[in-house]
Amino acid sequence: MSFIDQVVSRLPRPLRGLVLQHHELVKFALVGGTTMIFDLAIFYSLSLTILEEKPVVAKIISGVMATILSYILNREWAFKHRGGRERHHEALLFFTISAVGVGLAAAPLWIANNVFDIRGTQDVTTVVIVDFVLNYIIGNLLQMVFRFWALRRFAFPEENGRVEPDGTIAFDATPDQLAEEELDHS
Repeated sequence: MSFIDQVVSRLPRPLRGLVLQHHELVKFALVGGTTMIFDLAIFYSLSLTILEEKPVVAKIISGVMATILSYILNREWAFKHRGGRERHHEALLFFTISAVGVGLAAAPLWIANNVFDIRGTQDVTTVVIVDFVLNYIIGNLLQMVFRFWALRRFAFPEENGRVEPDGTIAFDATPDQLAEEELDHS
């Protein structure tokens, strides 16, 4: 039994039912939290060193790297029971949707730096705090809402079925079967 299955199995019954009912959203949020930490580490490594004068470029680089990790984790875990598209088509949709998400996440930072010139008027501590709030709270909330909706609607549209190269559906389970699999009770 995986670590997450163990945690879910120990939740109180009403909360467990809610988590299992919204398992994709919970997994999407966990993937998002993981990629946010990854993104944050890369962004601050770049924006406080070699890209100090170009925080938007640092954000875009960190966002692209986090998006690649996000695709792998979302496809293989959060939305593993969805599909319905050929992998190259699914990947193109995922990265297109994510590019819009990276733009949404970078928009508050761009506005602060290019409209309000925050870097020129504040000390480093204030800039780090403002960057965090703009990037990882406001920007990520904007992109998270958009990406969850768009990924389910366009990139991974078919619940309970992923089309294999030979045209067969790899998995076709009911929500009850998904709940059983999540808790490893089969």
